[in-house]
Amino acid sequence: MAIVFEKTKGLTDADLHYCPGCTHGIIHRIVAESLVELDILEKSVIICPVGCSVMAYDYFTCDAIEAPHGRAPAVATGVKRALPDNFVFTYQGDGDLAAIGTAETVHAATRGENITVIFVNNTIYGMTGGQMAPTSLPGQVTQTTPYGRNPKEAGYPVKVCEMLSTLDGVAFAQRVSVDTPKNINEAKKAIKKAFKAQLDKKGFSIIEVLSTCPTNWGMTPIDALERLRTEMMPYYPLGVYKDRTEEGVF
Repeated sequence: MAIVFEKTKGLTDADLHYCPGCTHGIIHRIVAESLVELDILEKSVIICPVGCSVMAYDYFTCDAIEAPHGRAPAVATGVKRALPDNFVFTYQGDGDLAAIGTAETVHAATRGENITVIFVNNTIYGMTGGQMAPTSLPGQVTQTTPYGRNPKEAGYPVKVCEMLSTLDGVAFAQRVSVDTPKNINEAKKAIKKAFKAQLDKKGFSIIEVLSTCPTNWGMTPIDALERLRTEMMPYYPLGVYKDRTEEGVF
């Protein structure tokens, strides 16, 4: 019988610890497939965050470093500058990247560090029990906003791709989703383009992936995907926010 699909060699055989319906597993797969298809798995280093994906080092078959909370872009900067021939990428959630790690993210981007960031946005703190994140939507109910996020008190959500696209050091920024097969395929194309930007020494690249958190949203996996489409996508539109990959080396 012909094999039409099998697990990528970019992932280990370890069982994923994520909650049922969480889309981290899908994102892991397309990231790992991209590493294999671009033939960079053996020279890749993933910088793991603090958050739901804190144990990503158990799942990828490339080298890995665990960063302090929010400091993955700073760690990635050090690795890439010390080992410029290696492929270096971070994998971060919205609490890690857009809260405690805001400064590290912004300054790595504005310096044009030749690294790639995979940013998973599920609008909530997942690992710690469902508190409001920088990306939580106006009106969103969380453990720390039981009456819904009030922008007058808590400010407005951080739109990471829009913000980083204003910085000269950013070569490529795109927001994608993994809610449908079509969008999963588009997300993988975007990840490969961001990875290639690093290989071509274009500078900082980021892929923001809209993701679900059924457990902390208090929803079934199916309802969570529908919320992603009807509530998240209108506030966080999919698309390319910056692309200067056709320009010369930064």
